Amino acid sequence: MPEGDTVFRAARSMHNALARRLLTSTDFRVPRYAAADLSGQTVTEVAPRGKHMLTRTDAGITLHTHFEMDGSWHLYKPGTRWRGGPAHQIRVVLQNAEWTAVGYRLPVIELIPTSGEEGVVGHLGPDLLGPDWNLEAALRRLGAKPNVSVAEALLDQRNLAGIGNLYKSETLFLKGVHPWSPVNTVKELPDVVTLAQKLLKANTQHWAQATTGNTAKGQRHWVFERAGQPCRRCGTRIRSALQGDPATERITYWCPTCQPEPAVLQLLGRALEAGEGHKALHQAWQEGQA
Repeated sequence: MPEGDTVFRAARSMHNALARRLLTSTDFRVPRYAAADLSGQTVTEVAPRGKHMLTRTDAGITLHTHFEMDGSWHLYKPGTRWRGGPAHQIRVVLQNAEWTAVGYRLPVIELIPTSGEEGVVGHLGPDLLGPDWNLEAALRRLGAKPNVSVAEALLDQRNLAGIGNLYKSETLFLKGVHPWSPVNTVKELPDVVTLAQKLLKANTQHWAQATTGNTAKGQRHWVFERAGQPCRRCGTRIRSALQGDPATERITYWCPTCQPEPAVLQLLGRALEAGEGHKALHQAWQEGQA
């Protein structure tokens, strides 16, 4: 799933191509909006909100889209061949006199009143790349479920909007935090969130999404998608595992040496292996909060 910086860059490109220009034609290739027509309206703004994109017109209409795992927008000059995928994957086409914006494989497409945008993005936490960014508010939301693992909490867009699997894994590595640590045991949480915002912001300037400072292919990340390879710091093999509830689980990458398992998790693991179950869980949380 695209990270917040990917959506930010895409929205910036879309804004530069569409904003303050009249739509000469539109084509919605989804059943729900097959008869929709925004031609004659002027795009006023294309704005990112976390991983969502909001394309607004002067008629008070907003086109709300979300990339999820595989969606994308492509921009083409008139007469240019469209290369984003086969024609059957096109979901939306927006055209003005200078540009054509083609949305491929977009799983979320909604036309809503601009005044009703809160209905689709109002649940989101502070946007790490938005004008509403507020570290204290994000930390309050993260702390509202203290026993959730820090990796899951960072991915929850209701806490803060924009962090995806890449920045989750990379930020926790750089701060030496084990991904399964409960939120209430992570004393470095303000630094983790601040670093995530810094990395996201730095990568709005290019497409490499580098966290190592090296944009060369194969050198961009510390742990993300490097399972089985040696840690760039200590040489330990990078590990990976699925994390979270079955419906929302995502793969996590970490270095077991640079991100040591906290004592609370070690105690829990040993006790569960010994069959002590709930007693071990209670004791583990007690020690973790001591």
